[in-house]
Amino acid sequence: MVDCIAKVCHLKDKDLILDMLMNRESLGSTAIGKGVAFPHGRSIAVQELTLLFASSKGGVDFDALDNKPTHLFFLIIAPPQDKENLYLQVLGHLVELIKISSFRQKLIEATNFDMLNAALRA
Repeated sequence: MVDCIAKVCHLKDKDLILDMLMNRESLGSTAIGKGVAFPHGRSIAVQELTLLFASSKGGVDFDALDNKPTHLFFLIIAPPQDKENLYLQVLGHLVELIKISSFRQKLIEATNFDMLNAALRA
Protein backbone atom coordinates (compact mmCIF):
# COMPACT_ATOMS: atom_id res chain seq x y z
CA MET A 1 0.00 0.00 0.00
CA VAL A 2 2.86 2.36 0.79
CA ASP A 3 4.47 1.57 -2.56
CA CYS A 4 1.21 2.47 -4.31
CA ILE A 5 0.81 5.77 -2.44
CA ALA A 6 4.44 6.66 -3.06
CA LYS A 7 4.08 6.01 -6.78
CA VAL A 8 0.75 7.80 -7.27
CA CYS A 9 1.69 10.80 -5.11
CA HIS A 10 5.28 10.94 -6.41
CA LEU A 11 6.72 10.74 -2.90
CA LYS A 12 10.47 10.76 -2.67
CA ASP A 13 10.79 9.05 0.70
CA LYS A 14 8.33 6.20 1.08
CA ASP A 15 10.43 4.83 3.94
CA LEU A 16 9.39 7.84 6.02
CA ILE A 17 5.76 6.82 5.66
CA LEU A 18 6.50 3.15 6.25
CA ASP A 19 8.42 3.96 9.44
CA MET A 20 5.57 6.17 10.68
CA LEU A 21 3.02 3.44 10.03
CA MET A 22 5.18 0.77 11.68
CA ASN A 23 5.60 3.00 14.73
CA ARG A 24 1.84 3.56 14.87
CA GLU A 25 1.13 -0.18 14.61
CA SER A 26 3.63 -0.87 17.41
CA LEU A 27 1.31 1.09 19.73
CA GLY A 28 -1.55 -1.26 18.88
CA SER A 29 -3.09 -2.68 15.76
CA THR A 30 -5.26 -0.38 13.68
CA ALA A 31 -7.31 -3.44 12.67
CA ILE A 32 -10.56 -2.80 14.53
CA GLY A 33 -12.21 -6.12 13.74
CA LYS A 34 -14.98 -7.08 11.30
CA GLY A 35 -12.25 -7.48 8.68
CA VAL A 36 -11.27 -3.79 8.63
CA ALA A 37 -8.07 -1.86 9.40
CA PHE A 38 -7.25 1.84 9.39
CA PRO A 39 -3.47 2.23 9.25
CA HIS A 40 -3.01 5.96 9.70
CA GLY A 41 -0.82 8.79 10.89
CA ARG A 42 0.77 12.12 10.12
CA SER A 43 3.89 12.59 8.02
CA ILE A 44 5.87 15.40 6.47
CA ALA A 45 6.08 13.18 3.38
CA VAL A 46 2.62 14.36 2.25
CA GLN A 47 1.35 17.86 1.61
CA GLU A 48 -2.36 17.03 1.80
CA LEU A 49 -4.65 14.41 3.23
CA THR A 50 -3.98 11.18 1.34
CA LEU A 51 -6.17 8.09 1.46
CA LEU A 52 -5.78 4.68 -0.15
CA PHE A 53 -8.28 1.84 -0.05
CA ALA A 54 -7.14 -1.74 -0.52
CA SER A 55 -8.84 -5.09 -0.15
CA SER A 56 -7.67 -8.65 0.23
CA LYS A 57 -10.02 -11.48 -0.69
CA GLY A 58 -8.03 -13.99 1.33
CA GLY A 59 -7.48 -11.69 4.27
CA VAL A 60 -4.34 -10.67 6.11
CA ASP A 61 -3.32 -11.35 9.70
CA PHE A 62 -3.20 -7.75 10.95
CA ASP A 63 -3.48 -8.51 14.67
CA ALA A 64 -7.16 -7.53 14.66
CA LEU A 65 -9.11 -7.09 17.88
CA ASP A 66 -11.36 -10.02 16.98
CA ASN A 67 -8.39 -12.19 15.88
CA LYS A 68 -9.92 -12.63 12.41
CA PRO A 69 -8.26 -11.87 9.05
CA THR A 70 -8.42 -8.30 7.79
CA HIS A 71 -9.88 -7.80 4.31
CA LEU A 72 -10.46 -4.04 4.01
CA PHE A 73 -7.77 -1.43 4.52
CA PHE A 74 -8.06 2.34 4.61
CA LEU A 75 -4.58 3.87 4.65
CA ILE A 76 -4.86 7.50 5.78
CA ILE A 77 -1.88 9.85 5.87
CA ALA A 78 -2.14 13.49 6.83
CA PRO A 79 0.38 16.30 6.87
CA PRO A 80 1.39 17.53 10.34
CA GLN A 81 -0.04 20.98 9.60
CA ASP A 82 -3.64 19.77 9.15
CA LYS A 83 -5.12 22.57 11.28
CA GLU A 84 -8.73 21.66 10.53
CA ASN A 85 -8.11 18.07 11.63
CA LEU A 86 -9.71 16.84 8.42
CA TYR A 87 -7.71 13.66 8.97
CA LEU A 88 -9.58 12.86 12.19
CA GLN A 89 -12.94 13.78 10.65
CA VAL A 90 -12.37 11.41 7.71
CA LEU A 91 -11.16 8.63 10.00
CA GLY A 92 -14.19 9.06 12.29
CA HIS A 93 -16.63 9.09 9.39
CA LEU A 94 -15.13 5.93 7.89
CA VAL A 95 -15.24 4.17 11.25
CA GLU A 96 -18.95 4.99 11.51
CA LEU A 97 -19.63 3.77 7.96
CA ILE A 98 -17.74 0.54 8.47
CA LYS A 99 -20.12 -0.42 11.27
CA ILE A 100 -22.80 -0.97 8.62
CA SER A 101 -22.52 -4.56 7.42
CA SER A 102 -24.07 -3.84 4.00
CA PHE A 103 -21.43 -1.13 3.43
CA ARG A 104 -18.63 -3.54 4.31
CA GLN A 105 -20.13 -6.10 1.93
CA LYS A 106 -20.23 -3.57 -0.92
CA LEU A 107 -16.57 -2.79 -0.32
CA ILE A 108 -15.66 -6.48 -0.36
CA GLU A 109 -17.55 -6.90 -3.64
CA ALA A 110 -15.99 -3.81 -5.26
CA THR A 111 -13.68 -4.84 -8.10
CA ASN A 112 -13.05 -1.39 -9.54
CA PHE A 113 -13.01 2.29 -8.63
CA ASP A 114 -16.57 2.92 -9.86
CA MET A 115 -17.95 0.25 -7.51
CA LEU A 116 -15.90 1.63 -4.62
CA ASN A 117 -17.03 5.17 -5.38
CA ALA A 118 -20.69 4.07 -5.56
CA ALA A 119 -20.41 2.35 -2.17
CA LEU A 120 -18.84 5.42 -0.58
CA ARG A 121 -21.42 7.79 -2.08
CA ALA A 122 -24.38 5.61 -1.05
